[in-house]
Amino acid sequence: MTFVQVIDCKTRRYDDMNRLMDDWVAATEGKRTATHSIVGRDHTDDEHYVEIIEFPSYAKAMENSNLPETNRIFEEMVALCDGMPSFTDLDVVRDEQLNKATVRRFYEEVAVGGDLDLVDELFTADYRDHDIAKAEETTVGSDVIKQDVTGWRAAFDFTFTLESVLAEGDQVCVLWTWRGVHQGDFMGLQPTGQEVSMKGTTVWRFEDGKICEGWWNEDLLGLLRQLGAVDA
Repeated sequence: MTFVQVIDCKTRRYDDMNRLMDDWVAATEGKRTATHSIVGRDHTDDEHYVEIIEFPSYAKAMENSNLPETNRIFEEMVALCDGMPSFTDLDVVRDEQLNKATVRRFYEEVAVGGDLDLVDELFTADYRDHDIAKAEETTVGSDVIKQDVTGWRAAFDFTFTLESVLAEGDQVCVLWTWRGVHQGDFMGLQPTGQEVSMKGTTVWRFEDGKICEGWWNEDLLGLLRQLGAVDA
């Protein structure tokens, strides 16, 4: 079970505290068990800070605490604080990564399910689409997604398998496998009934909870080979 430790402190020496955290990251390289750390400053009190540290489990958190480097840094951190920091230990019982959920809805409900009305809910109106397979590599507007989905659905009966979905900051990266049956005109190719597949990656960027930019990289040449449009 994922484990989170919340450290709450007050300090007037945040710059020194920040350098101390950099020292800890460098000193524990290859040994620390923490997987994610985020520091927040109180919006109404610029001397109040909260650090949230994530570990794979409580046992791994204890391993991290027992590192000599962690003990040394903690003692120096206390010296920089106005009073003793407080600690809250949490077992994570729910972890909802909302941007990842939005991306999954695009593949499952829009691309495969054909719900084009959902596009305006998931994408910004000025969405920017980057696709190296297109003659115009960058196109703008959520209608681009509607047009692309409509075109692909007319040409193929297909599914997406999301092999990996990784989120960091305002971006979500998806490694996907697409499988389809050629049932309509595709780039001038008449339907062949051929079963085909293609791998690719898409990086999605978010703004205010909606997808505002996407970068596509897919094996279109491999798909055309399967359809007999180019030599193997």
